[in-house]
Amino acid sequence: MDKDRRANFLRKLHSFAGVFPLGIFLCFHMCVNYSANWGTTPYDTMGSFMAHMPYKVVLETFVIFLPLLFHALYGVYISLTSSVTVKRYRYFRNWCYVLQRIAGIVTLLFVIWHIYGTKLQVELTGVDPSYAMVAGIVATPIELALFAIGLLCSIYHFCNGLWTFLITWGITVSPRSQKISGYVLFALFIAFAAFGLKALSAFAG
Repeated sequence: MDKDRRANFLRKLHSFAGVFPLGIFLCFHMCVNYSANWGTTPYDTMGSFMAHMPYKVVLETFVIFLPLLFHALYGVYISLTSSVTVKRYRYFRNWCYVLQRIAGIVTLLFVIWHIYGTKLQVELTGVDPSYAMVAGIVATPIELALFAIGLLCSIYHFCNGLWTFLITWGITVSPRSQKISGYVLFALFIAFAAFGLKALSAFAG
């Protein structure tokens, strides 16, 4: 495989990993968090199920952590080797590209913080994920604001990445189809952001 074909393959794999294992998990995770709006018991029940579900280690390793590791490392590589600047490019999509790189870095830091505050604590203490655990993470206004920023960056990174995915995989080829998908995915970002912030508000107390 020559250099160009390898780079194209890695970009496709990077895009795929960001949409299917990770994007779907993001949506599922927001739905789990949203259950806190119905009370602590529904959320704690979901947390207990996730902590004890069959093949948990296999699913976490191959559906979440390995795709996340590849997507993060290759995403950082793209960010460091990209020469895109807003001054060079005038159009809206180029601003989106720059914001995508920034949101990706913020999302990575957010995920590390989130894993430390939840997953690692669960493994170290042996307790199930609970409403009280998440509420403790966002107990102060600063922590709540940082969590909201991380959440919004994650949603933006997913929705804008989905726009790129459609192009990378040859689904939206024409300028018109790309423009339409841009409008649709912007609406999806607004909907997901509202949904995610509503879920987060349940822990803010």
